[in-house]
Amino acid sequence: MNDPRDTTAVLLIAHGSRREEANADLRDLAERLAAGGRHCIVEACFLELAEPDISSGGARCVARGAMRVFLIPYFLSAGVHLLRDLTAARDDLASRHPGIVFVLGPPLGPHPLLDLLVDARVQELWSGVGAVEVASAEAADRFRPMENWAGRARSGGQGVRREAAERLDENSGKG
Repeated sequence: MNDPRDTTAVLLIAHGSRREEANADLRDLAERLAAGGRHCIVEACFLELAEPDISSGGARCVARGAMRVFLIPYFLSAGVHLLRDLTAARDDLASRHPGIVFVLGPPLGPHPLLDLLVDARVQELWSGVGAVEVASAEAADRFRPMENWAGRARSGGQGVRREAAERLDENSGKG
């Protein structure tokens, strides 16, 4: 008998950001989950501000052979987006793809593993690692409504995460 995991997709759903580096986090997670081998079909999608949208992400899962799609919100709590927007997206997917089962999962929190992650972040800050250190004027300029963001991105502007990763690399040999 076939393993139902072969036809079950994982559709990761994040809010979406105007900062491509933030969207890349979800895409990277999807790649890691797929590479782990426990899930045959893994796709990333976004509620807004980035592509693919939820409808396209669900369609990709179906095109790859999914008969059941687990919609996994990359959201911390059951707020308006999850309770209104993601339930509506689930219902829309079900109507567009008759015969395919779409199951919306809970938010990431509250969950004991999230508690451990928050505690780990606090411990990192205690040890002097991981702080986001961008001058407020620079941050305000970098993250204002993105009228000139594309130009900054094309000219080689780097994101907070990349800068933090570089600081971590620099500090990894210290201590």
